[in-house]
Amino acid sequence: MSSVLITGASRGIGRAIAVELAGRGHRVIATARNPEHLADLPVALKLRLDVTDQASVDEVVAGAGQVDVLVSNAGTTVRAPLESVPLGEVESLFQLNTFGALRVAQAVLPGMRERGDGRLVFVSSVQGRVVLPIIAPYGASKWALEAIAEGLALETGHFGVKVSIVQPGAVSSGGAERAKSFFTDDDPYLPLLRQVPALRGESVTPEEVAAAVADTIEHPAPPLRVPVGAPAAKALEARKKASDEEPFLPVQIDW
Repeated sequence: MSSVLITGASRGIGRAIAVELAGRGHRVIATARNPEHLADLPVALKLRLDVTDQASVDEVVAGAGQVDVLVSNAGTTVRAPLESVPLGEVESLFQLNTFGALRVAQAVLPGMRERGDGRLVFVSSVQGRVVLPIIAPYGASKWALEAIAEGLALETGHFGVKVSIVQPGAVSSGGAERAKSFFTDDDPYLPLLRQVPALRGESVTPEEVAAAVADTIEHPAPPLRVPVGAPAAKALEARKKASDEEPFLPVQIDW
């Protein structure tokens, strides 16, 4: 069984991944910014980790022992039109969702490369390939994450490191409900905000995402991209077939 480091394991998808992998017999290192939220997880190690802090990342990787697999899951989202979203919020999204993921990957890759074996699994989203209005700042961070992940696949495959990008659509993890929202009472983009649930589509559970992640880790030759659930697969397939001459949306919006 593998030794797996999971970022963002305190709740939602990350917690479900920790439970799933521990149940399959893997050595799980669960991490979160608030490690007290990890107390009841049945895992080997529970460590404090802030992926936006290099010292925190270095400390965790030094104390985790051998890491065979990184599951990069830590992330957050916002609801805001691009015209008025505070740029500081966009920077924070990239620091956590994108740069944080790369920071931890950089920390574990030397050991994987030296051993000639390892797995990097990035929890992305359908929105790493499909832009949705009002959630576009989050989508931008995931598009960038997917570029980094694909670049890592090209650069590290020669050293025996396998890279996968897991792409769920909407997930019933509570993340959307916790998202910061930046709208005024008379905001001209409110009609789009009201349509966000329909745009996101049918949801899957954190446990379904966790099973897909675990199956990917245990697959001898995992694919680069792993859609999770029929709605995600359908949306991504439609995106592939769509023309690049105009913006793509999986459903029609109504102003």
